[in-house]
Amino acid sequence: MEPIRIALYDSTLRDGAQAEGVAFSLSDKLAATIRLDELGVDYVEGGYPASNEKDRAYFEEIARRPLKTTQVCAFGMTRRKGVRPEDDPGLAQLLESPAEVVTIVGKGSSFQAREVLGVSLEENLAMIEETVRYAVAAGKRVFFDAEHYFDGCLQDSEYSLKTLRAAILGGAEAIVLCDTNGGSTLGRIATGTREATEVAQEFAELFPNSKRVVVGIHAHNDCGLAIANSITAVINGATMVQGTVNGLGERCGNADLLVVAANLALKSDGRYDVLTPDAIERLTAASRFFYDLTNVNPNVGQPFVGKSAFAHKGGMHVSGINRNPASYEHVPPESVGNERRILVSELSGKSNIIAFAKKYRLDEDGSLDPETVKKILDAIAEKENQGYQYEAADASFRLLVKKIRGEFEPSFRRINYQTSVAVTVINADYTDAKTVATVKLSVGKRGEIRHEVAEGDGPVDALNNALRKALEPIYPELREMKLVDYKVRVLNSDAATAATTRVIIESRDSDEQWGTVGVSENVVEASWIALCDSIEYKLSKALRDAG
Repeated sequence: MEPIRIALYDSTLRDGAQAEGVAFSLSDKLAATIRLDELGVDYVEGGYPASNEKDRAYFEEIARRPLKTTQVCAFGMTRRKGVRPEDDPGLAQLLESPAEVVTIVGKGSSFQAREVLGVSLEENLAMIEETVRYAVAAGKRVFFDAEHYFDGCLQDSEYSLKTLRAAILGGAEAIVLCDTNGGSTLGRIATGTREATEVAQEFAELFPNSKRVVVGIHAHNDCGLAIANSITAVINGATMVQGTVNGLGERCGNADLLVVAANLALKSDGRYDVLTPDAIERLTAASRFFYDLTNVNPNVGQPFVGKSAFAHKGGMHVSGINRNPASYEHVPPESVGNERRILVSELSGKSNIIAFAKKYRLDEDGSLDPETVKKILDAIAEKENQGYQYEAADASFRLLVKKIRGEFEPSFRRINYQTSVAVTVINADYTDAKTVATVKLSVGKRGEIRHEVAEGDGPVDALNNALRKALEPIYPELREMKLVDYKVRVLNSDAATAATTRVIIESRDSDEQWGTVGVSENVVEASWIALCDSIEYKLSKALRDAG
């Protein structure tokens, strides 16, 4: 049987922009659209032309860029009450947009029409039909978003279906059922979707020569069901899913379009077709691209694409994975562009250590014997008792293994370091703080003494700058290494200012990202340990690559 094509409609640039802390520049919106086009997303909602100059500029600019698979959509509203479509300025701006597709939102609920919009039920229907008809006459393809549709079905199902009929009579190509409050459960979604598909079928029978009307779903995540509701709608006849990358959106967010796509592609036994043929293997990369673009911390537990989606820590689990990955993985990680991660901790068994060593080529000579494995497990238990954790610090763990096996030769040794902060009071509202770090190192096998001073934005940045200043003339490969994240956690807050702190540092070069960890009662010392591990890992990596 030919698979059913499910159109994916991305609204990250509008709905996603309503999430706390998220804002898109014009260049961000253009870059996001290009990335979604490369992924094979069918529709991208670029914004609301009537709301701001940036969105209007976006539509002008994206129209000049050739897209391979994506249709760009402009978002707007039905005409205002008591105003003819041709006299509504917001509608005029929408139709002036170069976008071929316009998505018009209207009230799909009798309660919303009366109590929120303040119009009669008849006027609401007229607003929907007249707006859609006017936009179609202007040469636009029109999708109708039935706002609060599922809540409306509970209050007055007959009227909510009338709003869909009004949109179809006006010429809408798609009727999108919105769970605007995000409060609907699976049964309500199933029933509401089936009723809407019956309405679409009615018109297909009345007008057999007309293009079949698409039924879509737009789910919010206030009950944690946006993905499940979206897939339930598809099972019950919807052939368009609206959502956002990584589930960004107002309140609790929208349906995560990447997770929806992965489920439809990999869990439907070939019943559904989404995106382009190779796109599913690039979902993880797309997810991370959007986290970087929006400056939002990644959800490590995000299904399919999260960093922890295929991470294994329990010894029994890892033992099973070593025998057959399908024992604890529902799909191969590479099917969505992700990777398997074996975590090591005091809970780890021998299987974890062996799997980790295999993944990172730490046992190519076969010397990882049971005695060495035991030493590694004992060292991990001791380190974790001090506050270390290696789940997010794979590079520090690799260095630990090298030290236990007697394979680690430090590239430099600390003689001493010092940091100082000088604060100058400019006035009652402003102070000027300057941080300086001094490092004295013995570098390389010859023990060359390097003594350098550097400033920075705080003691850790100053230390990093001084370390680089001392080491880069001897190890130029460090110039391509960058610190990309820095996290501090207080381990025993009841100790107040004497508390132990754990510092995690993420670093990156041209082809890899790695984590290191340091623990101390002094946050600067903990940072120093993590910084040194990061540098030592980079240098050992460069040596390995060269050899």
